[in-house]
Amino acid sequence: RRDNAPRPWARRGMDQLEGRNVVYEALSRAVRPVTRILLDERTRPHPKISRILEVASTQGVQIHRAPREKLDAHSLTGVHNGILAEAEPLPDWSVTARLNACLDAGEDPFFVLVDEVNYEHNLGAILRSAMGAGVHAVVIPTRRGKGITPVVQRVAMGGAEAVPVIREAIPASLKVLRRAGVRIVGADMGGETLWDVPMSGPLAIVLGGEDKGVTHTVRDRCDAIVSVPLAHGLDSLNVSVTAGILMYEKVRQSR
Repeated sequence: RRDNAPRPWARRGMDQLEGRNVVYEALSRAVRPVTRILLDERTRPHPKISRILEVASTQGVQIHRAPREKLDAHSLTGVHNGILAEAEPLPDWSVTARLNACLDAGEDPFFVLVDEVNYEHNLGAILRSAMGAGVHAVVIPTRRGKGITPVVQRVAMGGAEAVPVIREAIPASLKVLRRAGVRIVGADMGGETLWDVPMSGPLAIVLGGEDKGVTHTVRDRCDAIVSVPLAHGLDSLNVSVTAGILMYEKVRQSR
């Protein structure tokens, strides 16, 4: 660690949440315990802060107040909006366990698999859209790409609380989903126009990383390859934008 690098406020083994939205979502969804909160002592009255303090009080969460400079020194994202929180890590899921939970609930499984996203803002944006679209889980590779960092959780604005992020090998995950009868649709240039491809019912959407499409290994496991039609000679979209478009096309077709 560099001498001027921020020092996490959260204790070892705990998650650090930064920003009003993600702290409120963690408290209100209660997927994992929030253990304590650090609040800017000069924070002005605000409805979101009032709701945070109210829910935190009912859950017995410790509230600490400190100068903003202290929050600045501990912020890992650079954008804390006057509040940090410490929380237990998110629950671990496997693809098999999440799939079985969907089936036991009588719901059509809806998974998004993203191979090697290296920019935290992209994974956070994907999670935010996945929450809105009703996705059951986002699967990312075991080691490659970004995991659930403080930046990802801040950008997701509660998406990480609502949508489990599972770290498993993409080919192995697809094998599990296929065996359960889940249709696999990959996103890549040169595929069929997305609205011409059936996407209702059990579905897994597969995307590549920022600088590459889906690999040949993954492509061979897909039932269809789709692309988003683009104008003005544009050859691709940001991976999080593509993910959002495909998720909501599935939602549209399932209406």
